[in-house]
Amino acid sequence: MENKPSILIIYTGGTIGMVQKSTNGILVPMKFDQIQEEVPELDRLEYNLQVVTFSPPIDSSNMSPEVWVKIAKTIERNYNKYEGFVILHGTDTMAYTASALSYMFENLDKPIVLTGSQLPIGILRTDGKENLITSIQIAAAQRNGQAVVPEVCVYFNSQLFRGNRISKRHADDFNAFASVNYPPLANAGVEIKYFQDNIHRPANKGILKIRTHFDENVVILKIFPGIGKLVFENILNIPGLKGVVLESFGSGNIPTSKWMISQIKNAIKRKIIFLNVTQCQGGSVNMGQYETSAELLNAGVVSGKDMTSEAAITKLMFLLGQGLDHEEIKLHLNKSLIGEISE
Repeated sequence: MENKPSILIIYTGGTIGMVQKSTNGILVPMKFDQIQEEVPELDRLEYNLQVVTFSPPIDSSNMSPEVWVKIAKTIERNYNKYEGFVILHGTDTMAYTASALSYMFENLDKPIVLTGSQLPIGILRTDGKENLITSIQIAAAQRNGQAVVPEVCVYFNSQLFRGNRISKRHADDFNAFASVNYPPLANAGVEIKYFQDNIHRPANKGILKIRTHFDENVVILKIFPGIGKLVFENILNIPGLKGVVLESFGSGNIPTSKWMISQIKNAIKRKIIFLNVTQCQGGSVNMGQYETSAELLNAGVVSGKDMTSEAAITKLMFLLGQGLDHEEIKLHLNKSLIGEISE
């Protein structure tokens, strides 16, 4: 078949590429050609499939900005050769990687589909086969010569999600991810049904650009009943700290303790940026709705609106790495860059 779509598979590691040792049952990484042996159906796809394998394969618990950059540069180098890209990735940090990549690419007009599995591809009941095959089909899907889904997304358990909208919600269920605040981009049943109104398309279709700088001097601070003054103070006084994602209660609330507000105000005076997101699985921060969040608003804390914690922390790291001034960062945090916030 001539002019068949070319898809690049980037195998970073994760459960999907594991195999059980017969001696002790421990999972160890295998080479991608072993995956191809386990999924002979790949030969039936009418695509030109090429593979880049990270060596050694990376457990997703070891994911880092350096690896995000490696993934992005791999795509950049091969961007003109392929119609789409599939990233095989461990599930534990997939939401962070998908969020980070979504900010890194400017003028993206091809699919970048992350997928993985809860069971290794060599296990009889694996979910990896369907996830891999359908991800490749989504990466190759075109309509009128253009990609159907030109954004960073995650395919898992018959659903395609925007990458910066998901969180891992289950450790051992096949339905591992949820996108509570944004509907799926596609459902894969007998056919793959795309929801065109939910898909982001680049406004400026210029040359692809990637931005690769992240600042890791950030922290997620989860508020809980009984959080201690000394613990709170020590976190905000970490040397070099530049940004805090504040995981607050409900619609953006924290205790009304004077010491807590005072500590936040002092940190803001030192140019530490605070981004407020909710601990709830769904919904949005609405600072000022209650007295317990009004003081945060007055202190200069930025509302994360309905961003996930994963999208919030990677966005904060990304913006801090772009050489922007303090007010510019706060402005960009408060608005949607690539669909991570509901307008």
